[in-house]
Amino acid sequence: RVLPAKLVGNDPATDLAVIKIDASGLVPIPFGNSDSARVGQPVLAIGNPFNLTSTVTAGIISAKARNMGIIDNTRSGDTPLEAFIQTDAAVNPGNSGGALVDGNAQLIGIVTAIASPDGNYTGYSFAIPASIARKVSQDLKEYGHVQRAYLGVNVAELTSDQARRMGLSEVRGVLITRAPMGGAAAKGGMREGDLLMAIGKNPVNSYAEMMEELGRYNPGDRVVVTYLRDKQLQTTTLTLQNAKGTTEIIRNR
Repeated sequence: RVLPAKLVGNDPATDLAVIKIDASGLVPIPFGNSDSARVGQPVLAIGNPFNLTSTVTAGIISAKARNMGIIDNTRSGDTPLEAFIQTDAAVNPGNSGGALVDGNAQLIGIVTAIASPDGNYTGYSFAIPASIARKVSQDLKEYGHVQRAYLGVNVAELTSDQARRMGLSEVRGVLITRAPMGGAAAKGGMREGDLLMAIGKNPVNSYAEMMEELGRYNPGDRVVVTYLRDKQLQTTTLTLQNAKGTTEIIRNR
């Protein structure tokens, strides 16, 4: 069927949008838990490649929290939120916006891109995690735009030499290179040189993982953060801010 649709809202930072149609007999796909998805797990990609309607391809999850630098933020000014699920399921032009499902037919991602020199499938496809899609869609429906939560830090991914000097047996965490005064991290006692290890209960080992974790929160939320300082693990509870350094929720006008 072809139906008219109304745009509820869009989010250039994640390349997602919410549209509304008036129709009956529609059954929504159940959301799965993209956080618990694991590398090697079988998945199915559903879409319309080359106008081949309702095509299903199979693969496995090849990696998580991939940052590909493919989302254009020049129009919105927001930092792109890229933490893609990488799979080897065959995906081609026409698959974008299709479902990535697990073995229980639950949505764990929305197919968005491939890595290819010629625009056709070469073994690498990427999907936006369902956890991000759920948060974005809820915010767009409630506020008309997405509420971004920030730690108020600049970070760099850790090198093996830095990890060794910090007493780590493996490369873990992300290095805080700047924690401006007035930011959520600085207010919580964190500073330049600390190693961010976890947000909530979830480990953070890359910039993409950090952004994925923050993507599930709103400004004003309180979250426990684990970090390493002087070879000692410490925790602090932070009140997350928005991009302007405040914690208010900005409702749609």
